[in-house]
Amino acid sequence: MAARRLTCVDTTLQDPLLGQVLDGRYRVDARIAVGGMATVYRAVDTRLDRVLALKVMHPTLAADGSFVERFIREAKSVARLAHPNVVQVFDQGADGSYVYLAMEYVAGCTLRDVLRDRGALQPRAALDILEPVLAALGAAHRAGFVHRDMKPENVLIGDDGRVKVADFGLVRAVDTVTNTTGSVLGTVSYLAPEQIEHGTADTRVDVYACGVVLYEMLTGGKPHAGDSPAQILYQHLHEDVPPPSAAVPGLPATLDELVSSAAARNPGLRPPDAVALLAQVLEARAALSTEQLDAVPPQAIATQHGGAEDRTSVIPRSLTVPRPLPVNEDEQINRTSRFESPPVSPRRRSGRPRRGPLVIVAAVLLVLGLGAGVWYINSGQFTKVPPVLAKTQVEATAQLEKAGLDVKQVRHDYSDTVKRGTVIRSDPKPGARIRDNDSVTLTISDGPRTVKVPDLAGLPLSKARAELKADGLAPGMVSRAVSDDVPKGSVISTDPAAGTERRGGSAIAFTVSKGSPVEVPEVTGESVDDATADLEDAGLKVRISSQRVTSAEFEKGQVVEQSPGADDDKVAEGDTVTLTISKGPEMVEVPDVVGDSVADAQQTLEDAGFEVDKDRGLLGFFGDEVKDQSVEGGEKAPKGSTITIKIR
Repeated sequence: MAARRLTCVDTTLQDPLLGQVLDGRYRVDARIAVGGMATVYRAVDTRLDRVLALKVMHPTLAADGSFVERFIREAKSVARLAHPNVVQVFDQGADGSYVYLAMEYVAGCTLRDVLRDRGALQPRAALDILEPVLAALGAAHRAGFVHRDMKPENVLIGDDGRVKVADFGLVRAVDTVTNTTGSVLGTVSYLAPEQIEHGTADTRVDVYACGVVLYEMLTGGKPHAGDSPAQILYQHLHEDVPPPSAAVPGLPATLDELVSSAAARNPGLRPPDAVALLAQVLEARAALSTEQLDAVPPQAIATQHGGAEDRTSVIPRSLTVPRPLPVNEDEQINRTSRFESPPVSPRRRSGRPRRGPLVIVAAVLLVLGLGAGVWYINSGQFTKVPPVLAKTQVEATAQLEKAGLDVKQVRHDYSDTVKRGTVIRSDPKPGARIRDNDSVTLTISDGPRTVKVPDLAGLPLSKARAELKADGLAPGMVSRAVSDDVPKGSVISTDPAAGTERRGGSAIAFTVSKGSPVEVPEVTGESVDDATADLEDAGLKVRISSQRVTSAEFEKGQVVEQSPGADDDKVAEGDTVTLTISKGPEMVEVPDVVGDSVADAQQTLEDAGFEVDKDRGLLGFFGDEVKDQSVEGGEKAPKGSTITIKIR
C-alpha cells in the first residue's frame, strides 16, 4: 500500500475514522486506498500544519502481535533510509485500537496506473523510472534491508516527476533468514524462485522483481500468466523470463540482456544487489542510440492528443524527453534529389550521330559513382561497435569479427556486477562509430574482488573510515556503546569482524565507544531542580518529558520516572536522562456514607477509588451503622487515599 493520491471513486462515506483526530494530532480527511493489512488516509498534522498520508492498520489485525511488530518494523526501517526516492515515515504510534504510521504524502500516481493507462513504455521512460527505483533499493540494501515486495503498485510517480518507492512493510534485515511456513509474502507475479521454493529472501529477490517490472514496462504485460496463482508460481520455478524483444520485435538486445541478468532464475547469476543492477542499467542506457531509446512499442496505448491519434504519448508528462524535430517534406525532397540527373533535353534533329543514349548512360553512371563515393567517404567505411557487454570472450570476439572488427587487446579487471569471464566494457564503447577493419579492446571480468576486513579496534572513527575506504570497503552504519577500555569516539568492533572476507565495496558497520559507563543517580521522588542538579553533577544531560502523569505516590512536581534508570549500566557521560514529572494525585469527590450500613459504606467508598479503615471504638463493636467519616461527603480527597469510617 502506498502513500499516494488516487483518481478513484470515493468510498469513505461509511468510514468511522473520517473527521476524527488520531492521537490528538492527525486529522483524517479522506481515504486514499485500502489493502489487506492497512488503510491509507490523507490527513493533516494539526501540530505542524502539513498534509501527510496516514497508514492505519486494520483494527482486526492490531490484536495480532506479529502484524503489529511488522508494522512497527516498517516505521523503524524506513526512518533509517534518508533517501530522496524513498517515501519518508515521520511518526508511528497508537490511539486505542488504531496503530498507525504518519508518512510523506505523494501527489501523483503509481507505476501501475501508468501501465494501465499507457500500456508499454518507450525504453527511455522505462529506464527513467527504473533508475530512481534502484537508487532507493540500493540505499536500503546497503543499509542492510530487503524490500521483498517490489511491484508497480509500490512505485509512486509524483506530479513533479519524482519517483519514490513505498511500502517497506515487508522489509527484513539482509542477514535474517525468513521462512514463511506455508504463506508466501509478496505478490506472486514478482516473486523470485527462492522465495517460492525455500521461503528465504536476500537483496537478490528485489533485483529479480525489478527485472520483472522492467519487462512489464517494456512490453506492457507480465512475463508469466496463468488462471491461478499456482500456475504463475510454477512458471517462476521452471521457466525463464522471456526476452522482451519476443513481445516487442526490434527491441535492442541490450535490454534483453538486462532483463535476463536481473530476472535469472538462479540467484547466483543475478547482480548481487540494486546498486550493482543500477550500474548495469546505466551502462545499457549508454549503449542505446536516441532512436532506440525513443522507439514507440506497438503495445503502447494510443491517446487522443490535439484531436489526432498519438502513439508517442505513452509516458508520464514529467518523464517526457523532447524528441528531434522530423525533417520537413521540402528538405527531404531536396536531400533525395541532390544526385538525380538533370532532365534530358529533347533530341535535336541533325545529321550528327545519335549519342543521346550513351550520354544518358554516362551521366547516370557518373551520378551513381559520385553518390557512392560520397556515401563511402561519409558512412561506407564506418561501422558501429556491436553490443558485447556480459558476453564471454569467445562470444564477443565472434560478434566483433562478424562486424568486420578484430580484438586488439584483452584486459582483465575485478567487477562486483559482471560475471567472471564475461565482458565488462569495450573500447570503443558499444554503439560507437568505428572504421571497418579497426580493432576493439575488451576488458574481461575476474569476478568480485574480495577483501579482508581490517582490524580497526581502537582507531578514531574518522581514521577507521579512511582506512576502510583505502582497503576497498565502504563505511556503514554506526552504533554506540559504553566501554571501559576504548576511548570515547574510537571503534570498539566492526560487523563483520576483523579478518572476515567480504566483496569489495561492501558496507562495514561500526560500534563506537561512548566512553566509560557512569553511574546514574536515583532521582525518583525528588523535585525537578534537585533531580536536574544530581544528574548534571554526574555528567549527564536532562530532558523533561512534556507528558505529566497523575500519581498517588508522588506529590505534584516530583519525579515519577526516569529513563534510563539507576540500574542501567550502558550509560556514558553526556548521555541524556528523560524525567517524567508528577501532576500529583487525582482528586476525587468523597461520597457521603454517614447513616449507611458498614458493608454499603465500604462498597461505595471503594467504588469511588478509596481505601477504607473501620473505627469501631468501644461502643461500636457490635454496631452496623456509620456514625462519622474522616473526610466529609462532597469534599475531595486523593484517589487511593484512606477514608476512616466510625461505627456505632
